[in-house]
Amino acid sequence: MDIEKVIQELNGRFALPLPEYYHRRIIFWHDEDREFEDKLDEIQLNNAKMVALTGNNTFMVKKLLSHDDLTSNYLIYNPLSFDRPDDDWLIDIKLYSEEFRADLISIWMDEMGLVSSLAMRKQVKHYRKFFNAKDRRARIVAQTKVPSNPAQLHLAVMAAICGLKEAQPNQIIQSIFRAGFDKNSNALYQEFVNYGANDAFWAMVRQGSGYCEVDGDIGQLAIHLLLTASTRTLFQEHLEGLDKFLSLPHQAYCYDFVSDWLRSDDDRQLYEIARYVEEEAHLPQRFGQLPLEDLVDTECFPCINEIILIKLMTEISNQIIDADLITKVVEKRRTCAWYEGFANFYDGILQVAKMQEFFKEHSAGFHLAQAREIWKNYTEDYYQMDRYYRQFHLCFQRSLETSNILLDDLFKHVVDQVEGLYSHWFLGELGNNWSDVCAEELAEYGKIMEIPHQEDFYRSRVKNADSRVFVIISDAMRYEVAATLAEELQRENQSQVKLQNMQSIFPSITKFGMAALLPHSNLSVEVKNELLSVLADGQSTASTNRDKVLKAANPASVALQYKNIIGMKRADRSALVKGMEVVYIYHDTIDEASHTSDTAVFSACEKAISELKNMVRIIVNEFGGANILITADHGFLYTYSPLTEDSKADKTSFNSLDVEYGRRYAIMQKGASPDYLMPVKFLDGETDFDGFTPRGSIRIKMNGGGLNFVHGGISLQEMVVPVIDYHHLRNDSMEYKRNKQKYDTKPVTVSLLSASRKISNMIFNLNFYQKDAVGANREAATYQAYFVDSNGKQISDVQKIIADKTSENGTERTFRCTFNLKPLKYSNTETYYLVIADEQGLQLPQREEFQIDIAFAVDEFDFFS
Repeated sequence: MDIEKVIQELNGRFALPLPEYYHRRIIFWHDEDREFEDKLDEIQLNNAKMVALTGNNTFMVKKLLSHDDLTSNYLIYNPLSFDRPDDDWLIDIKLYSEEFRADLISIWMDEMGLVSSLAMRKQVKHYRKFFNAKDRRARIVAQTKVPSNPAQLHLAVMAAICGLKEAQPNQIIQSIFRAGFDKNSNALYQEFVNYGANDAFWAMVRQGSGYCEVDGDIGQLAIHLLLTASTRTLFQEHLEGLDKFLSLPHQAYCYDFVSDWLRSDDDRQLYEIARYVEEEAHLPQRFGQLPLEDLVDTECFPCINEIILIKLMTEISNQIIDADLITKVVEKRRTCAWYEGFANFYDGILQVAKMQEFFKEHSAGFHLAQAREIWKNYTEDYYQMDRYYRQFHLCFQRSLETSNILLDDLFKHVVDQVEGLYSHWFLGELGNNWSDVCAEELAEYGKIMEIPHQEDFYRSRVKNADSRVFVIISDAMRYEVAATLAEELQRENQSQVKLQNMQSIFPSITKFGMAALLPHSNLSVEVKNELLSVLADGQSTASTNRDKVLKAANPASVALQYKNIIGMKRADRSALVKGMEVVYIYHDTIDEASHTSDTAVFSACEKAISELKNMVRIIVNEFGGANILITADHGFLYTYSPLTEDSKADKTSFNSLDVEYGRRYAIMQKGASPDYLMPVKFLDGETDFDGFTPRGSIRIKMNGGGLNFVHGGISLQEMVVPVIDYHHLRNDSMEYKRNKQKYDTKPVTVSLLSASRKISNMIFNLNFYQKDAVGANREAATYQAYFVDSNGKQISDVQKIIADKTSENGTERTFRCTFNLKPLKYSNTETYYLVIADEQGLQLPQREEFQIDIAFAVDEFDFFS
């Protein structure tokens, strides 16, 4: 500011009206740099006197202003500065006087709202080059907090260079990491150098993390931060030889830095940094020599996931399957960062653990004397093995969509063990025993007596229903898939859901199963053009004729295709069912997928479950339906591994007497006696044909593909046809009103189990309890647990609790979490709170009061004050 503007500004200030109770105006003109000292003679004031302080006239000026002249306005030119207020004799007068500055630094400080102090002016001068641009000064103003001391100004400048709104050390360091480890090519770091912030950056790093190399290196800093952070969960002896990268007194800050970044929405960069640190410090080789229990709690290095999985998969490949260990490890690791990148492997081996548990429980085999007993056990228990197998292969198929060179081949070796458990043991043992006990009844009756038959479905379930009925028939939806669907429908909807079953007609293929589900008094077959057709009371049951068959039994009936109605407008599809008492909806996602690729079948099962749930919602919300039956025409057998020759039956003994045959059935002319096949009475013996099927899971040799996914035979997987009885409960229904708590679906809740409410260590454990088991109307939920102070500021790391335990035993529904307090000072007289909040934010967070009494003072770094 030139002298003329100074004079104009000063005269304007003295011309202003006096504040209330003031009789004159005294202005101290601060000019510590003496920029205007030689211009004082040029200053002419209209309504004030001027006095210049020299350092030797302070007493005279104090006497003048306090005693000699109490009415005149004064401008006191002050080029002096004091380290301590007590040294300033005029401090009392300054307190009730006004202040004026005319230098550029003062103008900048005033523009940014900075405190006018000697220390702050010194730092602003240091960053003169940075503040020389208006847009850079604007970045300081735009930050959430105005710097009030030199340390905060250092942070504010670094944050402004990084484009941050908050001047936080962690975010500044993260920004530098993101810009690259090479200081010369790191654009942000070079701006630090350009504007003189690089020394402040390394001072901040040194005080916070303990990294104190003379010539700071960004890559070495990354190694230091992550390794020091890992000492919270790893024994120090496991990092022997890496001591130069460790600073145990700064462990809390380093852990907090890494933990916060891991839990942020921008953790991908940290993943790459962690991979860099692993390679530079040769961590995979080091950690690979450690026992699992010493690794499972450390999450900041992705290679730990690979090492854990390598160890577990190697054991599984060597037929050492410790189900308890696998379950505990997976439960711990799934709450850790970067689990998603390894989820298919972890979830896959978890299914292996479940299969092993099933094997241990049924190692004696399935030697029951009656077919009905095996049927009952399958529908209540054994089917779980089919589910575990399906879920394992879903994980395996997903793992093939990405690549992990360390794990891919090992996972394929795990597949070999899974095939041994499922195909050779489960299907072999169960299939052979089932074939043995049901052979006599199938040969004599073509069915198992005292078990509901598919042919009676319409007569028993639909014909005499009290209200209109919607029937969804999902082609090839086997029992275990329907069990998953029923569980999800129960949890996600306000409804009564019952999973029941019936036995399929033989052969368990689409044209027979679909015919059996239609209204009829008698089913028969005819051969035309060498093709076998199924008739219901003489009418064709082909897909194009099913609507006609339904209407013959009840004119208020309609047959619809899911793939057609799902694409219609709401009004159009609602019009199709208006006035109808019986609505059949045919759904074909699973069987259709099998025609494309056998390996697509299990993925199609997942898709089918989603589509069927959507169809139920449409029926309830758009069609006004309340009673829905979901069933299938047949189930299926699926094995991933190629079949050996002894798993196939030769058809050379058919002697040209076959009418139709597939991998799992043969319909032959009377008198045929094929080798290695079981006889099954065909359509109550009222035709000119006999039926036959392979035992167990054996396939009939045929040309072409389709060996893995098969149906048509009499295995439980093929024969057990699910029937889901779904009844929607409206809010005004008496059943819902009486049992509201029973039908309202809610997430399970988690509560604190530990009794003590006092914390005396920076690292401590707490136990939690899942109040209800996940089941019919209780769904799984994920919670975050952390500590806050009375102002709601987070003071600990965040622990994740995945509450999805299904055990009815309460002792098996507990969780143990390790918390780490942030490096702050804590007061034993203040109240702190444990917060338990669900991740979706649908519930009010729980708050538990705690006292924190740490026996030693935590370092508080001056730089961050």
